[in-house]
Amino acid sequence: MDLVRSASLVPIKKKPRLVHVSSTLHRHEIKFEGIVLYLLERKMGTSRRNFLMELGRKRGFRIENELRDSVTHVVAENNSGDEVLEWLQTARRIQANTYQILDISWFTECMGAGHPIEIQRRHQLQVQEDFSAACNPPVSSSCVHLSPYACQRRTPLQDVNRIFTDAFDILAENFEFEINKSPLVAFRRASSVLKSLQSPIMSTKDLEGLPLIGVEMKYIIEEILEEGQCCRVLEVLNSERYKAFKAFTSIFGVGLKTAEKWFRMGLRTLEDIKYKKDLKLTTMQKHGLLYYDDIADYVSKMEAEAVEHLMKNIIYKFVPDAIVTITGGFRRGKELGHDVDLLITCPRKGVEREILHNTINVLKNQGQLLFYDIYESTFDDTKRPSRRVDALDHYQKSFLILKLAKKEVKAEKRRDDGWKRLEDLRDWKAVRVDLVITPHEQYAFALLGWTGSPQFERDLRRYATQEKKMMLDNHALFDKTKNVFLKARSEEDIFAHLGLDYVLPEERNA
Repeated sequence: MDLVRSASLVPIKKKPRLVHVSSTLHRHEIKFEGIVLYLLERKMGTSRRNFLMELGRKRGFRIENELRDSVTHVVAENNSGDEVLEWLQTARRIQANTYQILDISWFTECMGAGHPIEIQRRHQLQVQEDFSAACNPPVSSSCVHLSPYACQRRTPLQDVNRIFTDAFDILAENFEFEINKSPLVAFRRASSVLKSLQSPIMSTKDLEGLPLIGVEMKYIIEEILEEGQCCRVLEVLNSERYKAFKAFTSIFGVGLKTAEKWFRMGLRTLEDIKYKKDLKLTTMQKHGLLYYDDIADYVSKMEAEAVEHLMKNIIYKFVPDAIVTITGGFRRGKELGHDVDLLITCPRKGVEREILHNTINVLKNQGQLLFYDIYESTFDDTKRPSRRVDALDHYQKSFLILKLAKKEVKAEKRRDDGWKRLEDLRDWKAVRVDLVITPHEQYAFALLGWTGSPQFERDLRRYATQEKKMMLDNHALFDKTKNVFLKARSEEDIFAHLGLDYVLPEERNA
């Protein structure tokens, strides 16, 4: 959940109206005295706000149309704590610290529970200057007792040891291309440890006490410290197999098996793929090649938020109380990514089942779909979570290529004679989007799994199995000692079941 966003997107033009009179006639019984809600309309929209207020009143909550002295909880959607604070302070005699300033997630979880739930840290919108202090500091390299599990370490977005972790990640990727699992896992885990350090490695003495850093890793670090680079990494980067697999797997719809097949056929470059007439490609792979330049390029945070806004506008029209959450790297605080992952659910049981098809139909009618593939749910609630650390989930989902409009697009191209010129291109960009639909009772598990990072999730599942005799995946948590499924309304509940301190999304960049 992004707690701090730019306030410049929506200027504050008018002061909130302060009303001192008592509330008007309530049509529904008030069950929870002492809690008075006000839903902030900014960025939420009038129709969605009206629907949510009526839904809350049916559940027995007192919800005011206007900001009154009696209000105890201010609920906002897509607003940072700074934005809400500034909005509140524009009203005379209103002190922002008299309210609980909460994200919409608290309200929707209350609707699902049918009563007010405990306010947790993730529900509270914080102002920017308080936010960094509220986060637990990352672990420094001097910590002798650093955990071998990424889920017990806090890994910020900034990697101060990138010169080493890049080397480890390249070697790990090469082992993946060679289908050599053992060293692949070892290098991934070693890289994850270094990424969690607050201080850069300056000498091999800084490695003392760090877990999962074997002799081979220490040799590579020492070589980089002395030479500024690693000969082994350079060999990999220049190898024919690595470059071919890197190019092939960058195509949407191409995995390791297909890359291996093409390499054995003597293919080496994207041009080889494009111009081999008898090569059989799937529909997904054809579209991946057709829009390769766009898809291979980065997606910015602004573009991701534009996709999120588009999807919310579509979904809220037929399911106003739906919950649409951006996950993946963008939820962990990244400014750039390769695609946009959106997790979608609804507190009303069963309503989520028609969301995906309705959304796809709207996108098709609007001419915004370049490609889509729908996978229906294959979940079986009688089965235990998967034992495989990297097991895929069984949610209903769609992998699509979206036609995202942009106001002005210019690209710089180079002529054969070396001169540069500006050339106007099309007014849209092809963007990869994954839509994942989950029942509300599984939402917390799906949110945790789809947020990542991949190594954080692997270690979380490994920790559950090896340390707690439990089985965790994107659907459920099963306690093997008690032979029961453990319920969770939030990510915090899952961490609590595992006996772990909660790790914020922006600290899971393992």
